[in-house]
Amino acid sequence: MPSARKPPATARLGVRALSAQATRDKILKAATQVFAKHGYQGGSVEKISRAAKSVDRMIYYYFGSKEGLFIEVIEDIYRRMNEAEAQLKLNTQDPVESLCQVIDFVLGYYRAHPEFITLLNTENLLQGRHIVQSTRAAQYSSPAVGVIADILRRGQDSGVFRADLQARQVYLLIVSTGYFLMSNRYTLSAFLGERVDSPENAQAWKDFVTDAVLRIVLTNPPPTGDSHGHRHP
Repeated sequence: MPSARKPPATARLGVRALSAQATRDKILKAATQVFAKHGYQGGSVEKISRAAKSVDRMIYYYFGSKEGLFIEVIEDIYRRMNEAEAQLKLNTQDPVESLCQVIDFVLGYYRAHPEFITLLNTENLLQGRHIVQSTRAAQYSSPAVGVIADILRRGQDSGVFRADLQARQVYLLIVSTGYFLMSNRYTLSAFLGERVDSPENAQAWKDFVTDAVLRIVLTNPPPTGDSHGHRHP
C-alpha cells in the first residue's frame, strides 16, 4: 500500500503561518475586550490569556509585553475605524451631502463601538504614554483629515463652503461632538435624567451636530432647521 504523500514544505509553512496569524488575531481581539472592560492596569496578561483560550507565553511571543500588546490594540481600533470609513460611498457631486455622510459615519461609529471610546479614555488617563510609542499612529489620522480636506476643497471650488476653513479644525469639531456624548453618556444621563444615548436622543444629537457643522462651513447658512435642504443619510 503506497504511503501517504506529505504536503510540500511551502504548503506546511503556509498552514503554520495561517495558524500563527489566527492565534495572534485571537489574542488581539481578547485583549481589546479585556482592556476595554478592566482598563490597562486591570487587564492582566492572565485575563487576556483566558479570554483568548491561550497561554501567557504566546502573548509575550507575539507582542513582546503587555505594553506592546496594548499599543497594538490602540493601533488596531484606529485601523478598523479607518477601514470602515474607507467603505463610505461619498456623493462626490455634492460636497454638502458628502460632509453630512461623514458626520453620520463618525457619530454612528462611536455609538456602535463603545469599546473604541473606552480604550481611548484609558490611554488619555495614561497621558498617551503608549500611543506615542506607536510607529503607525500618525498614518491613521491622515486619511480621516484627508477625506475632510477633499470635501472642503470641492465645496470651496464651487463656492458653497467658506474659503478660510481648515480641514483639521472641521475634523476636530465633528469627532469631538461624537466622542463627548459617548465618553460621558453615563454621567450626562444621570445629570439630565434621561439616556442621552437612546436611539431617539442619539438621532436628535446627530441632527443638531449636522446643523451646527453646516452653519459653520457654509458660505450662506440656511434658516434654522433647514440645513441647506440636506440631511445626513
